[in-house]
Amino acid sequence: MTRTARSEFDLHTSVRPAGPGAWAADLDAGWQVGGGLNGGYLLATVGTALRAAMPGKPDPIAISAHYLSASVAGPATVEVDVRRDGGSLATAAARLAQDGATRIEALATYGTLGGSGEDGDVWTTAVEPELPPREECVPNSVAPEELRRVAPLMDRFDMLFHPEQIGWAVGAPSGAGVMSAWFRLPEREPDPLSLLLAVDALPPVTFDLGRPGWAPTIELSAHLRASPAPGWLKVRHATRTLAGGFFEEDCEVWDSAGRLVAQARQLARAPRS
Repeated sequence: MTRTARSEFDLHTSVRPAGPGAWAADLDAGWQVGGGLNGGYLLATVGTALRAAMPGKPDPIAISAHYLSASVAGPATVEVDVRRDGGSLATAAARLAQDGATRIEALATYGTLGGSGEDGDVWTTAVEPELPPREECVPNSVAPEELRRVAPLMDRFDMLFHPEQIGWAVGAPSGAGVMSAWFRLPEREPDPLSLLLAVDALPPVTFDLGRPGWAPTIELSAHLRASPAPGWLKVRHATRTLAGGFFEEDCEVWDSAGRLVAQARQLARAPRS
């Protein structure tokens, strides 16, 4: 698998200048899930505009986004206001809008992440998820047709689920609130921008609580730790609390070198029973 400049992900998250501090995007329907476009895909698109606005600071270090309303396929504008750019870091606010309505408000800090060498060492007490060999995991390609119709984003990437955490797919959720899988984008090696997608790519972890359905993101914060090494990623989602119609979802992303390269937490609306 090699990264190409014309990979589907790169094309669908691309932006172009649209005036001072503004970038135009064409949001693609292939990233639809439930009643809107996937939050990670949208975050990566906003992240691409932020990168363009802060030359010399290519990588998202921390980003927090509030999703005000569901984004749909079609034209969008990302407005970027650079608040500070100095030294090794730059911070900017971003607003994604469609048809005059604000869809997302974000605040991000950008810089340069360490790579896979000594500058990319990651110290953590977190434990890397244990996933069986990929040939023993369950591919997203076997998802039922009715699910693929409402979530076409499942055709945008390869995902191999832990076979002991897939009971929700056959009506037997474990109730543990944990889901993990191997993950990769076709024809593209992972990089920091694609990690913004990966932190929201798995089905909502509420599936494992017996609560299937669309779980729109309210707020998502991601911290990136290092540029990922080439190869498959391991992604783990977990929740501990569902209350008042909302749940939190904690995510860890590990690269092929066994490093924790991204962490995220989001608050999402729980699917209706």
